[in-house]
Amino acid sequence: MPSEFSKNILLTPAESRQADALAMEAGAEGLALMEAAGAAVAEITADYIGTPLEAGGEIVVLCGPGNNGGDGFVAARHLDDWGYPVRLMLAGEIGALKGDAAEMARRWPGQIEPMNPKGLGHAVAIIDALFGTGLARPLEGDFAAMIDAANAHDAFKVAVDVPSGLDAATGNTTGLCFAADTTVTFFRRKVGQAVAPGRFLCGGLEHVHVADIGIRDAVLSEIKPQTYLNDPGLWGDSFAFPGPAAHKYLRGHLLVLGGREPTLGASRLASMAGLRVGAGLVTLAAPSETYAIQATALTDIMVRRFDSAFGFMGLLADNRINSVLIGPGAGVGEKTAEIVQDVGRRGRQMVLDADALTSLVGRLDLLTSVKKSEIVLTPHEGEFARLFPSCNPREDRVKAARDAARLAGSVIVLKGASTVVAAPDGRASIAANAPSWLSVAGTGDVLGGMIAGLMAQGMPAFEAASAGVWLHGEAGTEAGRGLVASDLLSCIPSILP
Repeated sequence: MPSEFSKNILLTPAESRQADALAMEAGAEGLALMEAAGAAVAEITADYIGTPLEAGGEIVVLCGPGNNGGDGFVAARHLDDWGYPVRLMLAGEIGALKGDAAEMARRWPGQIEPMNPKGLGHAVAIIDALFGTGLARPLEGDFAAMIDAANAHDAFKVAVDVPSGLDAATGNTTGLCFAADTTVTFFRRKVGQAVAPGRFLCGGLEHVHVADIGIRDAVLSEIKPQTYLNDPGLWGDSFAFPGPAAHKYLRGHLLVLGGREPTLGASRLASMAGLRVGAGLVTLAAPSETYAIQATALTDIMVRRFDSAFGFMGLLADNRINSVLIGPGAGVGEKTAEIVQDVGRRGRQMVLDADALTSLVGRLDLLTSVKKSEIVLTPHEGEFARLFPSCNPREDRVKAARDAARLAGSVIVLKGASTVVAAPDGRASIAANAPSWLSVAGTGDVLGGMIAGLMAQGMPAFEAASAGVWLHGEAGTEAGRGLVASDLLSCIPSILP
């Protein structure tokens, strides 16, 4: 596995524990791993808060009863060695500590105080080393009081591995959760650090630091993780870069199904997005009543007339058309569902969005009956709930997308604050680069066109969908606050790899 690609891997808590176990089976010592972890926490904390501290200021380290607390003892010792005033609070009795955590507590030269929410008065920084990835229940009692006081305190907050109270598998909280400004995690990022709200409780993905604690990348080949952070390191090798001998027919031909008023702009946005992202040709199929409007509005897109499902399928007599986008402004109903099935039977790859998705509610068998076609579905959460009522993204967004991909036999793009792309084979990517101001009408049409345009150029469906989602987020950032969907089109060229 190439090292650059492996950096995109996100681990579940179970996979993270497996990585630790495999490292120790290969000869790594638990104490050495804990020492490296705590030292990394101390170093990153010092980098953020600088030195010297304000007069009377101190770093408060909150240590839990397990290995996460052991990391905290190590971090406190290093910070103390470097001259920082450190105050350490332990949850529970020191005699209850076991194994490596107990040894690291013995090496701590300072005082050990019981947890005390009122003891944060002089804290310049608070290090949360209470619980790691294994916590599955809500924080209660003294733990909840401590986290509540820490969150309310005006200090820089550092989480060790994951914030206490965060489900590292899903990104959801188990209840009250430590709100970190930065998180120091080990070996690889965790799935819950990329999925909202976990991403924000970790301080934002750009403030999740991955520390090398001595676990070799070779363990990944045994773990076989299938969840990835979505960025060019994941799909860059599959991206379609036109060579010096390329011409428009080699760059693919995208056909977009257009509809009737009042949603004519949706198919125009999608068509232009497919062209901007690199498809060699794009054709918009327009019903006769809207043909003149669309042909007048579009100078770079070919516009073809059709008047029935049979007429639309006649356009596919051109074998150079290799990608079809159905949905933006297409209309909801039996006709759209039949077109989806007929296009799939002809073996053309498809992106289905908006009206096409609504037309398939209760009729997913139309997709599973098509065996020759690569298909991408791009639902927002409302469409997803109607299509896949047995899958609950609020409980586990990544699992829900994976389950839906298997049910539909298609790649699923579950859009939202953390857009998940899932394939039927279990692979999933999580995007963390989309700005909040992308949530305006028409931006989903642009995304559908981008994915279909990348598929037209030969990218496999999972990679094309992941690339389209990431590029869409980058275009949104480039366009800036106050964007409208058409602004994304002019930004696409500047963000292409």
